[in-house]
Amino acid sequence: MNKFWRLAGLIGLLAASMLLSSCELFGDKDEEAEPKELVKLQNKLNIKKLWNTKVGGDSEFLLVGLQPVGDGNRIYAASQDGKVLAVDPDSGKQHWKLDLEMGLSAGPAVNEGMVAVASEDGYIILLDANSGAEQWRVYVGGETLARPLIESDAVIVQTNDNRLVVLSRFDGRQRWESEQTMPALTMRGASSPVMVGSSVIAGFDNGRLVAFNLDTGDIVWDAMLALPTGRSDLDRLADIDGAIVAIGQDVYAAGYQGRVAAIAAESGQMLWSREISTYEGVAADWNSVYTVTDDGEIIALTRSNGAELWRNDDLLRREPTLPIPFQTTVVVGDFEGRLHFFSGLDGGALARTRFGSKAITIDPVVIGNRLYVQSDDGSLGAFEIVQERLQRKAPEVVDEPADDES
Repeated sequence: MNKFWRLAGLIGLLAASMLLSSCELFGDKDEEAEPKELVKLQNKLNIKKLWNTKVGGDSEFLLVGLQPVGDGNRIYAASQDGKVLAVDPDSGKQHWKLDLEMGLSAGPAVNEGMVAVASEDGYIILLDANSGAEQWRVYVGGETLARPLIESDAVIVQTNDNRLVVLSRFDGRQRWESEQTMPALTMRGASSPVMVGSSVIAGFDNGRLVAFNLDTGDIVWDAMLALPTGRSDLDRLADIDGAIVAIGQDVYAAGYQGRVAAIAAESGQMLWSREISTYEGVAADWNSVYTVTDDGEIIALTRSNGAELWRNDDLLRREPTLPIPFQTTVVVGDFEGRLHFFSGLDGGALARTRFGSKAITIDPVVIGNRLYVQSDDGSLGAFEIVQERLQRKAPEVVDEPADDES
């Protein structure tokens, strides 16, 4: 499962395990709880799968940085075994597909007519969005599990060893680099940086959220989001590995064993914070901020002050993805290939469908009025909520949905 393998990838885990008993690290097996059993659900929404296609081969558990993206004209996706493709968002028909013949760990990103992906062995590859033709590839000195960011004339990369590297979009030449202190023990992963105005904002394994001037690399502000506490290195884990989101002039982020917080993008001032530990980070719409706790409880907070709106524990220990706002719902994938739709207003379960038999560990993506999902077997699919004017038949009761993969 995704979260187990994040923990399994901790740097120095073997050394730490020699100092801690197995009960302290993993818990007593007799006390381990099974995933919460799904209850029968009467679907209140008509969820329609529009198409699905194959991107590439299966993804390994530790690869968590591959996610589809769109630019208004096409949807772009990549697979662990080196495939990158562009498809029509309405039909799923391929515009182009290529094999980079190297393992990929993050991406794609798209902007300025370019697509960027990151390889397992530390290369960033820039492609033409219209044709897939390779423009350049540059070694950045370390693996990344964070989606690169293309902004204006720059390609921004955050590596797993706590470095932010900015490259020229035109030739891949390094413009500047900034490095944060590396804790003795970290989670495997990295949050993808975001842009607000002229600042690039990134979260690091030491629990810090930092804004840099994109042109110069100067630090604009530095905020401690997750304060390391405790006696052991394991207790002091404070990584910011999950999704960061910016809406207007506010930035929302979360840290493991830390808090969910809203921060002013211009000054770094903490607007509000709530003690919630999450691997996955946050998602947001204009009204709410959404997250999922370490054990799978979904929580909605108000954007204005962080007050809790609702929480739902239907997916406890089912390895849910980050809840993603989609129209009036939030959508979550799980380790059995299901998609769960909850009300954005009160968290009530609205619908459930199945994309396939493999886990969905990649957060679903909303582009326009469509939902795009990539599963761990390399399948990519598009869904929509059908608004029916007249209910002609009784709502479907979902127990164990049939696999609808084509």
